[in-house]
Amino acid sequence: MRNVTKETVTEVFLDYCGPDTSPRLRYLLEHLANHLHDFVRETELTHDEWRTAIEMLTKAGHITTDERNEFVLFSDLLGVSSLVDMVNTHHEATSSSVLGPFHIQGAPEVEYGGDLRGDHEEPSVILQGQVRGTDGNPIKAEIELWQTAANGLYSNQDPGQPDYNLRARLKTRDDGRYAVTTIRPAPYTVPDDGPAGEMLRATGRKPWRPSHLHFIVMAPGHRTLVTEVFPDDDPYLDNDAVFGVRSDLIMHYHEQHDASQVDEAIVARDSLSSPFYTVDFDFVLAREDAA
Repeated sequence: MRNVTKETVTEVFLDYCGPDTSPRLRYLLEHLANHLHDFVRETELTHDEWRTAIEMLTKAGHITTDERNEFVLFSDLLGVSSLVDMVNTHHEATSSSVLGPFHIQGAPEVEYGGDLRGDHEEPSVILQGQVRGTDGNPIKAEIELWQTAANGLYSNQDPGQPDYNLRARLKTRDDGRYAVTTIRPAPYTVPDDGPAGEMLRATGRKPWRPSHLHFIVMAPGHRTLVTEVFPDDDPYLDNDAVFGVRSDLIMHYHEQHDASQVDEAIVARDSLSSPFYTVDFDFVLAREDAA
């Protein structure tokens, strides 16, 4: 210990792990320490740079609340959240994408074909599709959905929105089909008034995210899917601040004018005004035991 050097400090750190350390924890710590220590050695990190990093993490702790997690935002903006998603996505299943910092528990349950529009005046969107397994067979599943309003804010950001506005839990039918009526969410900027925003400005990056719908899709015996779906005409599709876009998560808003062609199970069918839009998007879930 007295002779620890910049070449030996990594091994000394790992030797501190006691015999009861789980193999997986030691594996993770070994790789974390190797990469962190190599980063310091290779960049010859200065005291001022190290202090700046610590100060940014301290600010992140101060600004984090139940409604906003600055550490999640840092993870998103550094691409770590998306990388974890990609590493854990089964190649035959729908891609994962970032959970984001604005998910909350307790969204109300709606029936198949339910209406989330409330008092929103924006054109209606009928969101529908099917949940299937990688074998192509339909799966009865539970879906959680949340999105921004047309002002680009989530309900837990905006005091002017009702609690759980544009948030819902719904069950598919036995054939895996789901349907709900909502509105089109807006592109928005991630919060940039904290230390994560300082990082964006220091690197000349923009805080914009393309419009998207958040989903959590769950079914017994299958891996839970956390993902987002993006429209193909969004101007920020190729410049997402948190790297959440995947090619298989892009959908299209189909403009419609004839409500008589809409499924009678859609609760809002008789109140649809022209134009309205339909989105068809299917989810594919991997089995829990899939490699």
